[in-house]
Amino acid sequence: MKIKDIRASVHTTSIEVPLLEGRVAGYGRAEQKEFVFCEVETDEGLTGVSITGHFLARSVVAALEHHFLPAVLDLDPRDIEAVHQRVWQKLNPRTMTGVVSSALSLLDIALWDIAGKHEGRPVASLLGGARTQLPVYVTFGFPQYDKDQLAEAARLQVAAGFTALKMVVAVDKGGWREDARRIRAVREAVGGDIDLMIDANYLFTPTDAKYLARAVEDCHLTWFEEPLHQNDARAMADLREHTSIPLAAGQMEGHRWRLRELVERRAVDILQPNPCYCGGFTEARKAAHLAQIYNLPIAHGGGWPLFSMHTLAGLMNGWILEWHIGMGQVGQQLFPGSPAPEAGKISISGKPGLGLDVDRGALHDTLVR
Repeated sequence: MKIKDIRASVHTTSIEVPLLEGRVAGYGRAEQKEFVFCEVETDEGLTGVSITGHFLARSVVAALEHHFLPAVLDLDPRDIEAVHQRVWQKLNPRTMTGVVSSALSLLDIALWDIAGKHEGRPVASLLGGARTQLPVYVTFGFPQYDKDQLAEAARLQVAAGFTALKMVVAVDKGGWREDARRIRAVREAVGGDIDLMIDANYLFTPTDAKYLARAVEDCHLTWFEEPLHQNDARAMADLREHTSIPLAAGQMEGHRWRLRELVERRAVDILQPNPCYCGGFTEARKAAHLAQIYNLPIAHGGGWPLFSMHTLAGLMNGWILEWHIGMGQVGQQLFPGSPAPEAGKISISGKPGLGLDVDRGALHDTLVR
């Protein structure tokens, strides 16, 4: 079997957010308007699919079509290490991230999809088959909510069966003090038996992150995600020494060496390799094995749950999956009948590969022309 074509395109959509009137453009924060869809085709007619996020979307498409395809043309899609070796040698000998990591993620995920279809097994099974069901947390706490709406939105998600919730911090004009008030409002709304995570998306200084952590220590947070600018491993290790709140990071890192830095610096309690950004399942698996050596769990952040669920289900230290309201809706639009959470859990379908059937009409309707 040989790789014969790579097709990629930029798409956009809109989503429904509870308690907000009308549909919201994009699938999350203001900058999350576009995503990249990719298909890899073989000479035997098998195709694999993948998605990555909004970062320099058009450049990712150009990289795949003009650089990646010539580099991997006619390689066997099942020879994953050979494909990665070719990409590193020809396209990325200096270990850059950004566009090249996103493009590699798309290629790799699609190749695992092909391998699973060829073998008649889910990708999670090929990765190790550690489990077939995962706990799920919902990313519900959009910055558009005022404090009262935020609390009500949290109650709605608990009523829908979720027992773990994540909210955004570090974007309110009131700074860390307003974040503390919003966190307390959610904790009071849902009670003490619900897991609550916060995500700063790299936006705090070390000082403000310490202030917030100190202010909400008694809220018993499950983790504080990506608290600091640049995922500064040195500063995160220092923050970790000053708070009892577990730290999580890694979802936007572009390869295993950046993820290794977080682990070896003792900067995180939970590692978050996301195959849609780090170089695909192949690179995420290497990061997960690294985390195993240090007795760390891997959890999901960064969205695109229909792909990341295979990493967490396949590997023994996989833990909890993020069901991001926006990216979850995108998945349901493009892949009707795909897995969805029920009572705070999600199951691998058992279908070959990723188990996703593409709605060509939805793909056409979301295409950016």
